[in-house]
Amino acid sequence: MQIEKYKPHLREGFHLAYPVMLSQLGHVTMGVADNIMVGNLGAAHLAGAGLANVAFNFLLLFGIGVSYAITPLVATADGERNDGQIASILKHGLLINVLNSLVLIGVVSIGMKVLYHIHQPPEVVELATPYLSIITFSLIPILVFQTFRQFTEGLSMTRIAMIIVIASNFVNIGLNYILIYGHFGFPAMGLNGAGYATLISRILMAAAFAGFVYFAPRFKKYRVGFFIGNYSKKLISKMLHIGLPAGLQFIFEVAAFDFSLVMMGWLGTSALAAHQIAINLATISYMTTSGLAAAATIRVSNFLGKKDYVNLRQAAYALLGLAMVIMSAWAILFIAGRDLLPHFYVTDENVIAIAGPLLIIAGLFQLSDGAQVVCIGALRGLQDVKVPSLLIFVSYWIIGLPLGYCFTFVFGWGAIGIWIGLLIGLTLTASAMFVRFYRLSNKLV
Repeated sequence: MQIEKYKPHLREGFHLAYPVMLSQLGHVTMGVADNIMVGNLGAAHLAGAGLANVAFNFLLLFGIGVSYAITPLVATADGERNDGQIASILKHGLLINVLNSLVLIGVVSIGMKVLYHIHQPPEVVELATPYLSIITFSLIPILVFQTFRQFTEGLSMTRIAMIIVIASNFVNIGLNYILIYGHFGFPAMGLNGAGYATLISRILMAAAFAGFVYFAPRFKKYRVGFFIGNYSKKLISKMLHIGLPAGLQFIFEVAAFDFSLVMMGWLGTSALAAHQIAINLATISYMTTSGLAAAATIRVSNFLGKKDYVNLRQAAYALLGLAMVIMSAWAILFIAGRDLLPHFYVTDENVIAIAGPLLIIAGLFQLSDGAQVVCIGALRGLQDVKVPSLLIFVSYWIIGLPLGYCFTFVFGWGAIGIWIGLLIGLTLTASAMFVRFYRLSNKLV
């Protein structure tokens, strides 16, 4: 049977993917915990957190995208059994990510005043600004963590990051309780307390991962020459050739969702808070398939290094099929639970009434979301990043967002019109990415 040839790839792919899923969910859980605990302070505080995270996540995800160059290069070198190249990629990756984090901090600091000029509710902006100032400094530790994460994932070691992220969540939730509400002698800091909790948690994450890689015997061969020797302009150029377009992929997609949040702000605080709830939940489902995308990158890159092109395609298609199954379950949950799920965030009935229909649209785009993220991961494994970046830009910014604006502000559909535009953008992206991978991989066989 045809299914038999995919079973080994499903098994190996899931073995790689589930720790990434859990670690990604851990990152999202940190955000969800912040939102739930901050949401108890009121809708304005929740909206303030959402607005600040627009600016922060916009640049954070660009930084994470740049770091994604490490995984396919390490996995390909691992397939070629080139340990020296792997060590060099780690060294250069750490340099690039630290420098990138410093640049991004500068960008956030300079651009923070923009929040006052995008027609958001004044009370929301006043809460968002100091919170953003705090979490901006977590860019350095999170990108250091990301360097070691992408390095170990390229070596098919995906459990290490999972353990660190899960442990950090307990730290973050505990610190939230202490710093947001004021316990154990600490003053109640409100939204700013959530920012400090996130910053401290991320510093501990980076320190834990760096310490593990430095002291664990299994990584000894990759530490040789780490602190001596020159940097290679050629390798830096190669990593940026992959990393910068990958970062732009995140920018184009995340900026589309961020701009949708800005448009929601034009509809008022309740619409903005409802949007934040739906985005939080949709992000959880996205992170489960982003684990499959990471597995697709690892498997495709590894087979590319081995020049085993038949298994390369089979591995990608197996993970794509698994993504469809998982996202179908999420779709059912969002649609069936549209009236219940918002209650976990707020008690404001107006916010809950707006959030319900948005979750229906979120349910409808789950299959498209799963398909596009896995196909992008597979294309990254082929080191194909420039054309996918362009396709993402067209799908969202030329088609999806303009339609969403028209549906909401021209036709008067309200908040749901913006989300229909996002649905269209995601579906177009998924279709384009699948066709792109099919054609490129077909040429290799």
